[in-house]
Amino acid sequence: MKGLILSGGKGTRLRPLTHSLPKQLVSVANKPIIYYVVENLLEAGIEDIGVIIAPETGEEIKRSLLEGGFQRVKFTFILQEEPLGLAHAVKTASRFLGDEDFVMYLGDNLIGSGIKDFVEEFRRTAPSALILLKEVENPHLFGVAELGEGGRILRLVEKPRVPPSNLALVGVYLFSPEIHRAIDRIKPSWRGELEITDAIQELINMGLEVRAHILQRWWLDTGKKDDMLEANRVVLDQLQETILLGDVDENSSIKGRVVVEEGARIIGSKIRGPAVIGKNTVVENSFIGPYTSIGKGCSIRNSCVEYSVILPETEILDVERMEESLVGRRASIRKGSEVNRALKVMIGDDSSLEI
Repeated sequence: MKGLILSGGKGTRLRPLTHSLPKQLVSVANKPIIYYVVENLLEAGIEDIGVIIAPETGEEIKRSLLEGGFQRVKFTFILQEEPLGLAHAVKTASRFLGDEDFVMYLGDNLIGSGIKDFVEEFRRTAPSALILLKEVENPHLFGVAELGEGGRILRLVEKPRVPPSNLALVGVYLFSPEIHRAIDRIKPSWRGELEITDAIQELINMGLEVRAHILQRWWLDTGKKDDMLEANRVVLDQLQETILLGDVDENSSIKGRVVVEEGARIIGSKIRGPAVIGKNTVVENSFIGPYTSIGKGCSIRNSCVEYSVILPETEILDVERMEESLVGRRASIRKGSEVNRALKVMIGDDSSLEI
């Protein structure tokens, strides 16, 4: 069985951050989102992984994965010249996939469990497709499944005005080679794209079995700033213990579940977990509050940061209070006036902000 990670797309809802950083490489708890996807595939025993990449962001994703320490993985990078739909991505990867079963996994999705049970269920029941679903409060915003007896999917509807259920497609799919035949039978949607929901519906129309696996734990689509902050909160909340690999001086205090990575220095500061402080970061005379991830090589001085994601090599100086913020790589935020209100920002790589 093979894996297929989709990491194309332009991430327009996360701009300006994604002007220079693929959304799949934005960190959650100091780890790129796509790394969680690879880890879930590995846990399920899938080591032969194709990665769909876009011309604009493909080289950075390729470099990150090859340097990510995934020694057991055989990566194959597959260029999708234009974002013409998820089913088009499968068509683009057809030579890599061959005549094998495969897991298709959207590279910007996070789920609160692995996919091992999902894969085992597919192998045990041998349907043409097994689709991961999750109950949601706003099904009209998603592709939605209508189920019949025994977990069979009767039909799929994309963003319906009147949803037939509250079961949304999560973005993790397991297919037999029959999906290629179904894709060959469909036409582009009104958006000009080959939709995976149409291909799955075509499997049903062909009389083949499509089954559902309902996710009981959380699922997060990290497409927007608030989604990213919530994903960071949820993942940090799973920290089990405090791990101090860096230096914490006697004038500092650590409370709750906190990870201080190797080479980091905490000087005269308070860290209240759950939180992660990245490698070689300096936190001096500052307060780092709960649900905050500080990337590697940052400098946080005379500042208060809470419920935020700070990407690597950023400096935050003399900021009285910053919260609910997403800050790109190598950014600089400084206080230059007497503004005392809480600061909430989302800025991209190499930005400079003086307040």
